[in-house]
Amino acid sequence: MKIDGRSYRTIWPGADGRSVEVIDQILLPHEFATRRIATLEEAAEAIRSMVVRGAPLIGVTAAYGLWFGLRDDASDSALDEAVRLLGATRPTAVNLAWALARVERRVRPLAPADRAAAAFAEAGAIADEDVACCHSIGVHGAELIEAVHRRTGRVVNILTHCNAGWLATVDWGTALAPIYVAQEAGIPVHVWVDETRPRNQGAALTAFELGAHGVPHTVIVDNAGGHLMQHGMVDLCIVGTDRTTARGDVANKIGTYLKALAAQDNGVPFYVALPSSTVDWSLEDGVREIPIEERSEREVTHMTGAREDGTLATVRIAAPGSPAANPAFDVTPARLVTALITERGITPASPEGLLALFPERKAA
Repeated sequence: MKIDGRSYRTIWPGADGRSVEVIDQILLPHEFATRRIATLEEAAEAIRSMVVRGAPLIGVTAAYGLWFGLRDDASDSALDEAVRLLGATRPTAVNLAWALARVERRVRPLAPADRAAAAFAEAGAIADEDVACCHSIGVHGAELIEAVHRRTGRVVNILTHCNAGWLATVDWGTALAPIYVAQEAGIPVHVWVDETRPRNQGAALTAFELGAHGVPHTVIVDNAGGHLMQHGMVDLCIVGTDRTTARGDVANKIGTYLKALAAQDNGVPFYVALPSSTVDWSLEDGVREIPIEERSEREVTHMTGAREDGTLATVRIAAPGSPAANPAFDVTPARLVTALITERGITPASPEGLLALFPERKAA
């Protein structure tokens, strides 16, 4: 996608052949800058600190992290330790474990001298496949937006939660990909952007990338979505997911479940966009089985923003001494999901629906 007219991916190999460059998402939207990552430890910290975030991008970053680790030590024990270190950084997003397992399968049978090069090639392949996959999600999802426009003849109002745009992937995004494809096709769209406390990834990241790409949008507080739905101001919801179970339950940023409940109560279609790499086929019951990351209470009690002069400041917004809980995700049961938008098409959020699109999983 584009920033000031220039096309970017969120991660790409460095010119020195020894590193990758990433967009530093901690600095957005106040500053656009890139960061060089060149070691296993730096890759792990970039994921942990959310310099990079979003399930697909986390997976690609971890894949490159294995390349860094194997470049220094390609022994079996070093490979095991690198997989363990990277795998512990963000427990909810299944793309992390998926990408690590894929690179590990590729390099494990090889001689140690050949492992680093193979890991680099596999990481690059995962990145390229993610771009193609997300664009395909966009093409399929744009059909839903076009159908609303044909029926109403007006601007299509879409509500999204958190950031599942190109900043969460390598390019295009998941939930925002249909919006980008629809806009390029000339379909008028407007996006309601949840602020997404406590890290405000909607207000900071989704609003930033939509604005940079010229998509009309409005930032709203997290609790405004139900009100807008009650008054007919939302045509459909599209969100992403960090982990989807085999029966269609989805784990997404905290607050998604409440939007799904409001959508059901008001007859608003609630779609979830995802690449198949985000499906955890080993799990059924998302509420009971998906691990939910508990992040620092400081994310709740403090907030960072820009002063009028552009300088950044972090301030406390909670009462001093009050503890805070910070679950990073919640699970929306499949019964509240109108359909899943995948790279292979749109399907009901059900075991039958998923297996119809991915029949190879029946044998697995």
